[in-house]
Amino acid sequence: MTAAAPRDGASFPRFWAAATISSFGTAITAVAMPVLVVQVLGATPVEVGVVNAAQFVPYALLGLLAGVYVDRWPRTRVLVWASVGRGVSLGLIPVLWLLDALQIWSLVALLLAFGSCAVFGFAASQSLLPQLVPRSRLLHANARLDQTDAAAQTAGPVLGGGLVGLLGAPLALALDAVSYLVEALLVVRLRPRAVSAPEAPGGRSLRREIGEGVRWTYRHASLAPLAVSTHVWFLANAAGLTVLALFALRQLELSPALYGVLFAVAGVASLIGAAAAPWAGRRLGSGRVIVVARIVYPVAWAAIALVALTNATESVALVALFAAMALQGFVGGLENANEMAYRQTVTPDALLGRTSATMRSANRTMAALGALAAGFTVAAVGVAPSLVGIVVVFAVAGAIALLSPLRRV
Repeated sequence: MTAAAPRDGASFPRFWAAATISSFGTAITAVAMPVLVVQVLGATPVEVGVVNAAQFVPYALLGLLAGVYVDRWPRTRVLVWASVGRGVSLGLIPVLWLLDALQIWSLVALLLAFGSCAVFGFAASQSLLPQLVPRSRLLHANARLDQTDAAAQTAGPVLGGGLVGLLGAPLALALDAVSYLVEALLVVRLRPRAVSAPEAPGGRSLRREIGEGVRWTYRHASLAPLAVSTHVWFLANAAGLTVLALFALRQLELSPALYGVLFAVAGVASLIGAAAAPWAGRRLGSGRVIVVARIVYPVAWAAIALVALTNATESVALVALFAAMALQGFVGGLENANEMAYRQTVTPDALLGRTSATMRSANRTMAALGALAAGFTVAAVGVAPSLVGIVVVFAVAGAIALLSPLRRV
């Protein structure tokens, strides 16, 4: 393998700026999309689950394929076109709404297109970072990106809630569409370190290259249990956010603005966690940080389940809800930079795209299943029992991490 030195010292700042703008747009969408689905379109619980699952389904269909081509093609080019595709597909939502043609199933179709572009975009983004910074700086670079993302999650939902109240949910989504187009303009100017891998004997084979990524991920002593634990976590998290939208917006009748503040609180906590992530990684080791975080998640969701089970007063419910989301945000910020840096450090450059896509494909497939399962479960047994089941699944993810070699990494 050969590698050329980076030609442009400004590449990481540009990458960081692109991620910052996109993160703010995404944080606005985190508020606007549930309001659009639950309140504007009046979706049933099953339809809410279907919409939440739609953007994840392409990972099951395209994820492994995307990993191969991200390792074959220039990653900046892949990221640029993926950003343009996401911007266009998301931008069509307010257009259809203005034409009075937006329905649940047209929204699902656009989210499938959005998710298809996101498959390639996320694989390229995660694989590109090690070409922009030395591996010794990956933890700090990931922590900086996480801090920015957490800052966006802090201000974005509040801004999103205000914009939803002022403009309506469909028009608020237009800002996220614009953010992806701006991201594309910034990424196109990146100058990453070039990476080339020797040609495989007998030429390139799609099946062989996919197999290499899958084998690396699921035969590695500590990467494999990390991957499985993360898959289960995504199942629980997607189910949790689906039920949370129904619980908060419909049962507790939170306003869009207050719903945005809920996620802003989680963003503040995530920012604090991301700031502490490098220190925690050095102090405890990345593996132990991940294990501790996975054990804490079910505790946070148990608080939400308890509120639903006991029919708590509005003030108690709000305090518990905000505390739980703050705890989830903090451990998420603490964990993510350590997890990403570990994965990027142990994986060779030539396999980064496939390893990222393999894990992300399985993660998002589980997220789609979690969202769908949550919608059907709420329709069948109600919110409170569904939340109890979500706590159990989070606990399974924590147990897998705790019983694995990760605690010694």
